[in-house]
Amino acid sequence: MDNQNIIGASKNKADLNQAYERFVPSKMYELLGKSSIADLQLGDQVEMGLTILFSDIRNFVSISESLRPKETFDFINSYLRQMDTVISQHGGVIDKVMGDGIMAIFPSNANDAVDCSLGMLKQLELINEQRLRANQASFQIGIGLNTGICMLGIVGGINKQEATVISDAVNLASRIESLTKTYGVQLLISENTYFNLKDVSNYSIRFIDRVLVKGKNQAQSIYEIYDGNNSRIRQLKDQTKNIFEEALAHYHYKKVEKAAELLKKCLAINPDDKPAQIYLERCRMFSNKGLHSGAKELSQQIEWSTAFDVGNEQIDTQHLELFNHSVKLLELINSGIDETVTDNIISFLDKYVVHHFDTEERYLLDNDYPFFDHHKAQHLNFIKSFGLLKSEIKSNSKSKIFLMFRVQTLLIDWIVNHTLKEDKHFCKYITDRISG
Repeated sequence: MDNQNIIGASKNKADLNQAYERFVPSKMYELLGKSSIADLQLGDQVEMGLTILFSDIRNFVSISESLRPKETFDFINSYLRQMDTVISQHGGVIDKVMGDGIMAIFPSNANDAVDCSLGMLKQLELINEQRLRANQASFQIGIGLNTGICMLGIVGGINKQEATVISDAVNLASRIESLTKTYGVQLLISENTYFNLKDVSNYSIRFIDRVLVKGKNQAQSIYEIYDGNNSRIRQLKDQTKNIFEEALAHYHYKKVEKAAELLKKCLAINPDDKPAQIYLERCRMFSNKGLHSGAKELSQQIEWSTAFDVGNEQIDTQHLELFNHSVKLLELINSGIDETVTDNIISFLDKYVVHHFDTEERYLLDNDYPFFDHHKAQHLNFIKSFGLLKSEIKSNSKSKIFLMFRVQTLLIDWIVNHTLKEDKHFCKYITDRISG
């Protein structure tokens, strides 16, 4: 073959690879440990920590009904092209496009996914500015994030195969994105993502709700990140954040009269706050009909059982000790016992958390657990959150109900969800490794 034919063949191969990558991005097969799309085989899979992003255009059906078919495709493709660029710039890769919806994955860290989400909202502002100049209606999107250990692999049949992610973390991310419609907000994250952020103080965050996911018994907290709102809305949410979260704590403990009073104060400052409007209506529903929309009755305290065991007696004993002392802290705050007793419990937890994490991390290292860094990062971030909780308790500026709620969401819920998900994962990995 002469040089010209070789060059032509190489160009054709490069063009073909570029065409393939429109359907399976190179980063996707690189995550699977492959150097070329041709190396992919049905059943190839890898397990890794990912943050999953779902986004969706609000009222897309209504928008498309006013457009001709070509205009609809031009609109959606222009939007997707711009969002694809933002996602790539933040280390993400689109897993699939579902009409106007996007599912993307971020293998590095949760911060990349949050920063990308804020970048998408910024890009949306530019898109809407262009549309308004062209006398076209603006539109909004909702974004939901969740973080967890997932399986990435090739699925399909003989004629159709694709790379995708399989995990209940995906289902929760999708559910959270759908809740942005319910609460009228742009960006919601799960507590899994919240506890995987390097520093939550870098973002404007407020608690929104505790939700139960289908097939799960333990509630998950969800948070709004509102850095993507315009400066006026951000300022109003900053101004009312303490009142808003205090109101939600009272609502979830069924102290609806106080919750309603606080929500009215919040709405007097920020009348367009949709979540505050929703919770005020929920207070009225409870007062009038006894209907409460809380994910789980906080008065029905979780009971520790063998379902939480991870197969290591020392670690299981430490989990129980942490849980029991966390519940004791909640009870002490509720009863209003002398601060010295509460301080003793906090001091114990402070030291015991570090002791437990050290024990668990040495166990993971001894067993060559491949997700050690992911696990350790969660421990470090929890220590930061516990530090915030300690300062709130010692400040004497928060109500009893609010502090109880914070102990529940930042301490007890974390211990339970972390044990049931993350710790159960290393339990299965180590058991399989020993038996295999």
